[in-house]
Amino acid sequence: MRYDYMILDVFSDTPFGGNQLAVLTDARGLTRDGMQAVAREFNFAESTFVLPPDDPACARKVRIFTPAVELPFAGHPTVGTACALAMSGQFAPGEILLEEGVGPIPVTIAKDGEKYSARLRLTREPQHFDPPSAEDMAAILTLNASDITDLFSASVGVNFTYVQLRSREAVDQAQLDLDAWRRRLANHPASQIYVFAGELADGAALYSRMFGPGFGIAEDPATGAAAAAIVGVAASRVGSLNLSIEQGVRMGRASFISASAVGEAGKVRSIEVGGSSAFVAQGSIEVPDRFVDSV
Repeated sequence: MRYDYMILDVFSDTPFGGNQLAVLTDARGLTRDGMQAVAREFNFAESTFVLPPDDPACARKVRIFTPAVELPFAGHPTVGTACALAMSGQFAPGEILLEEGVGPIPVTIAKDGEKYSARLRLTREPQHFDPPSAEDMAAILTLNASDITDLFSASVGVNFTYVQLRSREAVDQAQLDLDAWRRRLANHPASQIYVFAGELADGAALYSRMFGPGFGIAEDPATGAAAAAIVGVAASRVGSLNLSIEQGVRMGRASFISASAVGEAGKVRSIEVGGSSAFVAQGSIEVPDRFVDSV
């Protein structure tokens, strides 16, 4: 059976930057194994599958797959799928509610001329985990422990270990040692790694990279779920703030993410993450019958 798809570059306002996303705009009939097989076939960091919602309050249900696993939530797939739904004429710009594994996600879609952007909103506190040691993370990233200035593990639906480094140069120098990751971090609850330089303060600009070997992602050009958790952690420390995040530069896919959070007295009231999406391609993919149930 053939399924229509769109390809967008998310967190970029021009094609061939940002993070690639394949969106099957009507995935009815695809089995879970079928969705995983399609995600492996595209082999982007994530692919999304749009379905009728189970919750009538939501506009659509969105399932998110990396080449290896299904995720309950992710930022660039949420932003990009919302933009794809608007580009394809299914919804006008404005707020829609998308049903994901973590629950309903409000997303506001905007159009400026021919350019589309979207901003998701979460009303959840970041979940915290005991982080690994600086020595373990230095070994995994092929760095010195003295390069690390802060270390924490957190999640708003997808778990990351955050490693703050002393400079952009140190971020670029990081190299994932996969054997060390398997020995020291693979079984940790936050085994995906987000390295960054910059201060967690209002108006700050962060420079980041993300390694997701547990998700089948060698390196991610833009990671909205990680941006959501890091701005939430920052808000729990310093109060309300806005961050701009640059990612994917070393990969040649520069991505620009806007993140903000409202916090007071150590509590986080809301988190927002947004950015642009650029249309790249559309077409259809033939899915073998064994991956399709009757619609």
